[in-house]
Amino acid sequence: MSIQATIERKLQSALEPVHLEVINESHMHNVPPGSESHFKVVVASKAFEGQPLVARHRRVNEILAEELQQIHALALHTYTFDEWQEQGFAPQSPPCHGGGG
Repeated sequence: MSIQATIERKLQSALEPVHLEVINESHMHNVPPGSESHFKVVVASKAFEGQPLVARHRRVNEILAEELQQIHALALHTYTFDEWQEQGFAPQSPPCHGGGG
């Protein structure tokens, strides 16, 4: 199973999100084609209600502890249900300054 699919499965199971995107952004960096090294996660869940941003990120990092040992970068955009309903999108990732596409 790919790292991306594992991330999706684990977050879906643990957080029961109303919205989940796991985007492999490795192609934006100076890595070999087909790499799974850089990911962006956009997740909206009722499980985040009442939690500050740092607690949400810690929760995701705990869920993905094994995967974080295998990847280089994980950009997190975590929202409550209401925040996601209001905003409806996550910011674009900035271009890589270390080379690549």
